Amino acid sequence: MPTSPTSSSFAILGAGLMGRLLAVELARQGHRVDIHDAGSPAAEGSAATVAAAMLAPLAESAITEPGVVRMGHHALARWPQLLAPLAQPVFFQQNGTLIVWHRQDAAEAQRLTRQLAANQRTVPELPPLQTLDSSALAQAEPALASRFAQGVYLPGEGQLDNRQLLAALVVEMQRLGVRAHWHNPQSPDAFTPGAPGQPDWVLDCRGLGAKGQWSALRGVRGEVARVHAPDVTLQRPTRLVHPRYPIYIAPKQDHLFVIGATEIESDDRTPASVRSTLELLSAAYAVHPGFAEGRILELSTQCRPTLPDNLPAIRQTRPRVLEINGLYRHGFMIAPAMLDVTLEVLNTGQSPLSQRFDLALDLSAAHAATAATSASASALA
Repeated sequence: MPTSPTSSSFAILGAGLMGRLLAVELARQGHRVDIHDAGSPAAEGSAATVAAAMLAPLAESAITEPGVVRMGHHALARWPQLLAPLAQPVFFQQNGTLIVWHRQDAAEAQRLTRQLAANQRTVPELPPLQTLDSSALAQAEPALASRFAQGVYLPGEGQLDNRQLLAALVVEMQRLGVRAHWHNPQSPDAFTPGAPGQPDWVLDCRGLGAKGQWSALRGVRGEVARVHAPDVTLQRPTRLVHPRYPIYIAPKQDHLFVIGATEIESDDRTPASVRSTLELLSAAYAVHPGFAEGRILELSTQCRPTLPDNLPAIRQTRPRVLEINGLYRHGFMIAPAMLDVTLEVLNTGQSPLSQRFDLALDLSAAHAATAATSASASALA
């Protein structure tokens, strides 16, 4: 695959998290960028709008592979670099993750602690977890001192405000001259990249919207509550160990909390179920009684784009068309790594980073096209 010229033109399909990040970075490098999306700047159809946007590689290591964990570690350093040039501020916090449990769930908590400690040794660049007795827990999170006798602290982990980020990226796209085509769904079949009057590259970041081209994609449903609770103060994302409904509580600015846990194998996007809502809010109340007087601002559902192995992938099915998909529940945690791999591929035709992340990177279509061109040139000679 030829090296991308100094100034190229790109058509990006899908203006969710990945599409917006790529549009901003490519425009900042001096490329001409058009972005097409079925929705509006509010990203109402994107899984990124509903996400809690936690950056928790060690916490997530309980359910994913080491390559994804290394992507998450990469993101902790990259997000401040990506946020710094934005004209609009975006809430970013790196106060670690707290894991707590009730007395009756101590056996499950011990099992999880052992698993996380083993995972940290597999990815040693992550700082080791810290076990907290009642005194250390009270110092780390005073609001929970009377509710829990012990916990686990994962240093260095973080979070950001997903909706502030999505809005700030739209402003940045406008500032950099990205041409946005809202309410204008497109597929790669509508383009012939490299032909006269066509973009040089097409980048497909449509998530589940790309299922027509990537049939293995499936939806994994999540249900999330956004609650304003002035009586609750938490310093960092907090996770509750529970055998039936483990939850996370991500505190944003001004006592806004994103509460979630549910994961259902379904592409159903209908409103949240009564059962899931009761379990989420009951568990949140069990963590902090101040949620009792909180106000439910929103109950949201969305489906995360997921491949059969629950891992992300980048592939090239024809020359100059890259498809980036399968970010599953780890979108904000792995998006910077996916961005940097994509930029490496565009600039050099390969990606050493993808090997570090064990990322499925399939450029066979590009290599086949290069071989065919070489063979044709040899025949003409």
